[in-house]
Amino acid sequence: MKKNIFGMVTLLSVLALAACGSNGGGTDSSGGGNSATETEDISSMPTEVKNDEDAIEGGTLDVAVVMDTQFQGLFQTEFYQDNYDYQFMQPSNESLFLTDADFRIVDGGAANLELDEENNTATITLRDNLKWSDGEDVTADDVIFSYEVIGHKDYTGIRYDNNFTNIVGMEDYHDGKSDTISGITKESDKVVKIQYKEVHPGMMQAGGGIWSSALPKHAFEGIEVKDMESSDPVRKNPIVFGPYVMSNIVAGESVEYVPNEYYYGGAPKMDKLSFKAVPTSSIVEALNAKQYDIALSMPTDTYPTYKDTDGYQILGRPEQAYTYIGFKLGTWNDEEGKVNYDPDSKMADKSLRQAMGYALDNDAVGSRFYNGLRTNATTLIPPVFGTLHNTEVEGYTLNIDKANQLLDDAGYKDVDGDGMREDKNGEKLTINFASMSGGETAQPLADYYIQQWNEIGLDVQYTTGRLIDFQAFYDKLKNDDPEVDVYQGAWGTGSDPSPTGLYGPNSAFNYTRFESEENTKLLEAIDSKDSFDETKRKEAFDAWQEYAADEAFVIPTLYRNEVLPISNRVKDFTWAYDADHNTWATVSVTAESR
Repeated sequence: MKKNIFGMVTLLSVLALAACGSNGGGTDSSGGGNSATETEDISSMPTEVKNDEDAIEGGTLDVAVVMDTQFQGLFQTEFYQDNYDYQFMQPSNESLFLTDADFRIVDGGAANLELDEENNTATITLRDNLKWSDGEDVTADDVIFSYEVIGHKDYTGIRYDNNFTNIVGMEDYHDGKSDTISGITKESDKVVKIQYKEVHPGMMQAGGGIWSSALPKHAFEGIEVKDMESSDPVRKNPIVFGPYVMSNIVAGESVEYVPNEYYYGGAPKMDKLSFKAVPTSSIVEALNAKQYDIALSMPTDTYPTYKDTDGYQILGRPEQAYTYIGFKLGTWNDEEGKVNYDPDSKMADKSLRQAMGYALDNDAVGSRFYNGLRTNATTLIPPVFGTLHNTEVEGYTLNIDKANQLLDDAGYKDVDGDGMREDKNGEKLTINFASMSGGETAQPLADYYIQQWNEIGLDVQYTTGRLIDFQAFYDKLKNDDPEVDVYQGAWGTGSDPSPTGLYGPNSAFNYTRFESEENTKLLEAIDSKDSFDETKRKEAFDAWQEYAADEAFVIPTLYRNEVLPISNRVKDFTWAYDADHNTWATVSVTAESR
């Protein structure tokens, strides 16, 4: 997920943003929660499995994807939307570009990238021996086809945003005024040149403005763009150029893979990979029974129950993600492809939003329920991005007095004496809160939030009366369900630290639907040519983080670290962000059984 939104920053990375799974955590004032006392230091945890034994030939690698819902099964990068599909795509769907420890695109992957800042062009050069899993060459036509699908007016996915409208001729193509994208040129069978209105330094980051995928044009012959999402090449037999190819898909439940005999990186080591969806309630028992070699998306709220499991090592790393509270402030305009901000929406007063932020003790949630594997978040640019994270922004920490004062000053008063505040017009104020089900602490955390908001006099009720399944939850956000005023979500940030893809006026991922001239101006500064100057880039990032913290259209709550239980029989598996190869291509095992 490059570094993607979720995933590995290597060749595996998928360059699009995606919503994190639930696996929430929480606290309540009455006790309970995680009783462990030790706090983990993620920096001391290894990122590579240690195994000095000789690998055996072949074998099957069993992988659990920990989740409390069924996966959607959209197995092309252009169409997938969430982290669960991404996890299942890791062995098969590979990014065009390789990235380094700073998530910058470097040579050596499926394709190389050259950015010409003087002429506003990007040149993508595919390696000569790059083939699809059916033996066909990956060509410039496949790269261009991916852009044509995403830019098409009938495209049903969520990738069409500012990064695509920045291409010369894309908007005319999208509007049906042209049959081709004038700014995209096929220089040869292996070279594509793209003319942009403007280039910026983020375009050398994975996911930072230059699309990192190709789509097999021959596989979609005769399929209309509007029908692609439900088509066989997306759901049943995706053709890919990663090390493995999906051989058996049980919808919503499991995927099996066999080696891609045409993989440019050499023959993969395993005979078969088997990925299965496993509920959070049974994954620890499954590990104790040694049913799996690897457990992806492992919940950190139950870490003490599996950290010493016999026969496993634990890898750890900072996650390119954060958990947040979002406020619904408008709707999405499909026709114009932009946000419609409503200044009269229920949550439009930033004092109300700020007060809700000051009602929460995220430090306690992180330490008590996650053993330090999650920590209080301050800005929307996580510390994994180094100096671009603004350390001067304090964010929102527990301060009930300040929360009450903000509400008092803004005119939210308890008019009828029932202990709950009315709105500024003296009318009843009920705030509907949506949060995802899943994991042992999702319910306690959500209950804690409501309890804290009640404490400052806000009547907050659950949307639908209960926690919501992952898929239904994001459907409500995408469709601007009027029953959602506030929600708890999580984002994988992607390898490009630029927040435009999540909070820009033309981003479908901008689920809060917040927009302002100042926000757009600050985002444009981040993504401008001036930001090729590192000092100016830092200034632009700092300014937006300060603005976003003050406006509080989204309040970050927890920065996340992730852990990976991995069997002692696994060899040559790295979880490092700066791996110089696709780790699924090299993984092997040293024994027939766990």
